[in-house]
Amino acid sequence: MKVPSPGESISEVEIAAWLVADGDYVEKDQAIAEVDSDKATLELPAEQSGIITLKAAEGEVVKVGQVVCLIDTDAARPEGSAAPAAEKKEEAPAEKAAPAAEAKPQPAAEKPAASTPNPNPVNDSYAKGVPSVAASKIMAENNIGAGKVNGTGKDGRVTKQDVLAAMSGGFASDTAQGWGGTRDQKREKMSMLRRKVAERLVAVKQETAMLTTFNEVDMKPIMDLRAKYKDTFSKTHEVNLGFMSFFTKAVTEALHLFPAVNGQIDGNEMIFHDYADIGIAVSSPKGLMVPIVRNAEQMSLAEIEREIKRLAIKARDGKITPDDMTGGTFTITNGGVFGSMMSTPIINPPQSAILGMHNIVDRPMAIDGKVEIRPMMYVALSYDHRIIDGKESVGFLVKVKEMLENPERMIFGGKDPHAVLLGL
Repeated sequence: MKVPSPGESISEVEIAAWLVADGDYVEKDQAIAEVDSDKATLELPAEQSGIITLKAAEGEVVKVGQVVCLIDTDAARPEGSAAPAAEKKEEAPAEKAAPAAEAKPQPAAEKPAASTPNPNPVNDSYAKGVPSVAASKIMAENNIGAGKVNGTGKDGRVTKQDVLAAMSGGFASDTAQGWGGTRDQKREKMSMLRRKVAERLVAVKQETAMLTTFNEVDMKPIMDLRAKYKDTFSKTHEVNLGFMSFFTKAVTEALHLFPAVNGQIDGNEMIFHDYADIGIAVSSPKGLMVPIVRNAEQMSLAEIEREIKRLAIKARDGKITPDDMTGGTFTITNGGVFGSMMSTPIINPPQSAILGMHNIVDRPMAIDGKVEIRPMMYVALSYDHRIIDGKESVGFLVKVKEMLENPERMIFGGKDPHAVLLGL
């Protein structure tokens, strides 16, 4: 098997993890490896059934088209192995057992290896109680000690699904006893994706004239609207009504009024887009991903919510592709789901601006000469001053604020609905 091209302009990838062991019998289309490119992490499926021989090590950088494994298609399936169809039926209940995703997207259930006996039973990678790479990461992030999760994977291996199931069932973390610092150190090689992100972020700081302007939004009108219609909305459109669709809709209307915020610099030229492809930053097991909601300016709130959900699930399940993250004109990132009060988001190149959302906090505000407690959110717009002037950046953010505080204006292209009614 050769490394397929993950997308245009990608010439090499890194073997992030082998999901099978050397000498295993694999089924056609079974996920055998995770590969990192500089844009996304993808699964590598087996092209045929047979005994596999690995030709590349984990962490090795390989060229697109390079042979990474051999599959002996003449090898007989080991006795007692289940047919692929039976495996799929057995996997279904495990998939349903995964806990529902919360505000912060959670890793999906790990796809188990084929339920066939291991021809090489003496193999540390599949030893009883040994967590997979993905399971180890989740356990470390949630301070779950070794031995607290029973493995149901091949040869007793602890999978992502095992960890998620254990977490949903509830158990005491190791925090109460302290985290037991041993003064040991551990070095991990940065993934190709993380290295590329690091390079891009440093380049943005060095190559753009980045500034950030702030404002605050009274979220009460949107919260009242959601409280009133969320159940009907969910039943009608089969998707939940969140804050992100309101922000996306407000942003697309503001971009129409301030096209420079939706533009970018290309050499000595400025490119202005007559469409809004909005990048939505989502968390994934491999880090932050920014899939694109294309032509968001043409979408309703329900359509935006459905597309965001679809892309977030793909990112969570590790199935996001480079095409899903290429070509955005503006980005929205929501640090509020992690508790952030205020931040200065970094521009996602080659875009020229990014909007940062933050957590909602009840604060005393002066309303019509009286002090009232209102749910307030700080918003931040980082922008490239080379193409966007201060007047445009401030005007853009003010327009976003106005539409969020008056949701009905989103229907009328940012105009006062009464003025539209009177033909003014």
